[in-house]
This record gives sequence, C-alpha cells and structure tokens, in this order.
Amino acid sequence: MDLKFEVVEISIPAGCNVILGQSHFIKTVEDIYEVIVTTAPHMQFGFAFCEASGKRLVRSEGNDDSLKNVAEEAAMKIGAGHSFIIFIREGYPINILNAIKNIPEVCNIYCATANPLQVIIAETSQGRGILGVIDGEKPAGVEKEEDVKERKKFLREIGYKL
Repeated sequence: MDLKFEVVEISIPAGCNVILGQSHFIKTVEDIYEVIVTTAPHMQFGFAFCEASGKRLVRSEGNDDSLKNVAEEAAMKIGAGHSFIIFIREGYPINILNAIKNIPEVCNIYCATANPLQVIIAETSQGRGILGVIDGEKPAGVEKEEDVKERKKFLREIGYKL
C-alpha cells in the first residue's frame, strides 16, 4: 500500500479567521449554517464540507459569497473526506466554537486561527485524511512581566475580559 504525505497551505483572507474540523454526516452543512446564524447573526462566513462517499462533492453554505468561494477552494485543496472548513469575518472563533463542537455529528476540531495555516495530509489508495495542522510559528521565548501586562491589556481592549 502506498502512503503519501502532503502539506497543504491555506490562505486566510485579511481580517478573517478559520476553523478546520471533521464531521461524519452530510447534515453538517445545514447544522453549521444554523449554528452560526443563530449564535452570531452579525458574523459573515462561508464554509465547505468534503463529502466522503456517494457523490463525494464539496458541499457549501454561508452568507458571504466571497468567503464561501474561499472555503470551497480550500476544501478542494485539502480534499480529505468528512473535513470542513469555515472562514469567518466580523467575529472570532470563540464566538461560535463551542456551539459548533456541540453539533452531534462534529467529531473533531483541528484548529481555530487567523495565523498562517498548513494542513498535514496523508493519502492512500482509499483517500485522504488530515493528520494535523501547523498553526502559526514556533515560540520565540517565554513571556516577561511586560508581556503579561500587554496580553491582559489587549484582552480588555477587545472586550474579552473586564
């Protein structure tokens, strides 16, 4: 049996975040759409789901056609069965992540990020699967007291801490 590995670079549009995950059922398309519009109605998004059997199509939804197109392109590049990718604008993954994780057919979340993203893919004669992700760069050091102050100030500036 042949086994190949590939690193797929995902381009994230400026001002966007991405969530990459795995699900097991075509119903995921409707469920993710419903969760996002009810949890964060202000959020602009597009997502795509790679169907793993039957027609094996990339199924997509969203309320922003440009983000929907980006998601479809990314899903085709990744090409791993039952994977999904969501591109969001006007919000952050933290706004919707728990709601998505609570969708019964969602199996795994690989990442939620705005950082440079690489998806590590394994391919066999049966298909492709996600082994993991490279989310951003490696650490440059350990935070110092000034860095702690800066972090706490930032979280309060963007409204995530009081």
